[in-house]
Amino acid sequence: MQTIWAAQALIGDHWADAVAVEVGADGRIASIVENAAPTGTRVGALLPAPVNLHSHAFQRAMAGLTERRGPSGRDSFWTWRQLMYRFLDALTPEQVEAIAAFVQMEMLEAGYAAVAEFHYLHHQADGMPYDDIGELSGRIGAAAVESGIGLTLLPVLYEQATCLGAPLGPGQVRFGNDVDRFERLLARAGQLVAALPADAGIGVAPHSLRAVSQPSLRNAVGLANGRPLHMHIAEQTAEVDEVLSAYGRRPVEWLLANHEVGERWCLIHCTQMTPEETRALASTGAVAGLCPSTESSLGDGIFDGVAYLEQEGRFGIGSDSNIRISLVEELRTLEYSQRLRDRGRAMLASATASTGRRLFEGAARGGARAAQRQSGVIAPGNWADLLALDIAAVDLEGRRGDTLLDSFVFAGDDRMISDLWSAGRHVVRGSRHIHREAIVSRYRRTMSTLKDHL
Repeated sequence: MQTIWAAQALIGDHWADAVAVEVGADGRIASIVENAAPTGTRVGALLPAPVNLHSHAFQRAMAGLTERRGPSGRDSFWTWRQLMYRFLDALTPEQVEAIAAFVQMEMLEAGYAAVAEFHYLHHQADGMPYDDIGELSGRIGAAAVESGIGLTLLPVLYEQATCLGAPLGPGQVRFGNDVDRFERLLARAGQLVAALPADAGIGVAPHSLRAVSQPSLRNAVGLANGRPLHMHIAEQTAEVDEVLSAYGRRPVEWLLANHEVGERWCLIHCTQMTPEETRALASTGAVAGLCPSTESSLGDGIFDGVAYLEQEGRFGIGSDSNIRISLVEELRTLEYSQRLRDRGRAMLASATASTGRRLFEGAARGGARAAQRQSGVIAPGNWADLLALDIAAVDLEGRRGDTLLDSFVFAGDDRMISDLWSAGRHVVRGSRHIHREAIVSRYRRTMSTLKDHL
C-alpha cells in the first residue's frame, strides 16, 4: 500500500482539500480520505491522468523533418504520407522498440498515464511477416514494460489502398493483411498483451473506410467482440470525396447507417463532418478521438467541438503523429481552433465548468472510455492513474480549483507536472521519468543509425 497526500485534488466531480489517496499493491485506488493529515508522498494538486487515445509511436522519429515544400511547391497530408512510407522501409524491430519507449516516456512526463497505440506496422519491409507474426506488437509491449505506461494495443487491419480495392503500394505493404492473417495476428497480439501488467488491454482497429473493404470491416467489428474499436474517419476532404464516390454517402454518414456505432467505438479525427453528422455522432455515445496538434500540422481541418459538446458528445485526446508530446498543448489547441473559427472566447466552457476544467475532465473521461480502461476519475476501484502538479510553479501559486486547471492548460507546460503514476507505478518523479537516461540513450543511438533515411 502507498499513500499520496495532496493539498487539493479533483475527486470524482468535485475539488477537495487535504486528500489522502491510498493505492493498493494491485495498482488500484483503495480509498480516498478528505481533510486528512499529511502523510506518505506529498504533492500540491492531484488530478486524474488521462489516456492518450491515439498514437503511431514510430512517427516520433520523423518530428521536425517534414517541414519543407516538395517539388510541386505545395505540401499536403498526401505528400507527407509519401515521406512517412519512405522512412518506414528502414525501421528494424529493435528501432521500433527504442522509439516507442522514448515517446511513451515523453507521454508520461507530459501527463498521460496510458496510451492506446494504433499499431499498423506489422511486417518486414517487403511485406512478409516475421517468423513471429506478432514481432512488432511484442516490441510495443516491451517498450511499455520499460516505460511503465499503461497500454491498450490496437492492432490495425489494413488491406487495400483505395475504397475500390486497389492493391497496397510499396510503402504500405508492411501494414497489409487480409482478414484471415489479421485474425492470426490479433490472436498472437492478445497472447503478448496477456503477459503484460494487469492494466494492459487490447482492441481492434480497422484503419479506415478507404483501407478496409465493407465485408472486412464487418469481420473486424465481430473480432472486437466487445473490446475497444478504433477507426480513422473523415480526416481529409479527399478521403470524404473518395468514400462519397464509392459508397454514395460521406464517411460518418455511411458508418452510422451501416454499423451500430456505440460506446466501445472511438472515431479518430472527424474533422470533416456536416452539422447533421456531428449531432448524429454525439448521440451514439462513441468517443471522438481528437489530435489537434497533428490535425493542425497536416492541415486536416477543425473539429466542431462547440456543436458536438452542445449535444453532450464525448471526446478524448491523442498525439497521433507524435510531432509534439504535450497534453496541455493538445487541449488548448482544441479550444483555440474553436476561437479562431468562431471569433469568440471560452468556446468550450459551460455554465458550470471553466474552459480548462471542461477540456481536461472531458479528455480524462473520454480517453478512459475509448481505451476501456477503468480510470479517468479519481475514485476507489479505479486504476491509480494520477497526475500531480507543482502548485509552487509561478503560474499556479495561490490558485485553486478550476482556476488552477485553467492556468495549467492555458499558461502551463510539462514542467508543472511533478509526479505521475500509471496504475500505481510511480514513473515520473521531480518532473523526470525514472528511466530517462537509459531510454534517451537508446533513442539517440537509433536516430544516429536512421539519419540517412530521414
